Amino acid sequence: MLPQENRLKHRRDFDAVYQRGFRRGSRCFTLRALKCPEQPTRIGISISKKVSKRAVIRNRIKRQVRSILRSFLPRTKPGYAIVIGVRIEATECDYSQYLQELEQLLVKAEVLNGN
Repeated sequence: MLPQENRLKHRRDFDAVYQRGFRRGSRCFTLRALKCPEQPTRIGISISKKVSKRAVIRNRIKRQVRSILRSFLPRTKPGYAIVIGVRIEATECDYSQYLQELEQLLVKAEVLNGN
């Protein structure tokens, strides 16, 4: 799990990111981010039933994405609200591809330090 202060939990927070944030995309994920000064970076994951009808598959993808994001947390810049949307193509990928794509997305969005 992500630390409590780094979780995006409420519907209004997700809606704010969707309405006012900027978007970056890759094959398996879409990243939406909103600058929120003077707050720690907070992250939420959105995965639809369109990705898979089976909850087991959706939950496994969420756990893997959460694990990757937890490892990137020390390198992220503070003051962002981030929503990671999972695309249908994510069911065809494995953990190493998730790792590579999420790192590229975060660097492209200038949320993650490149080094």
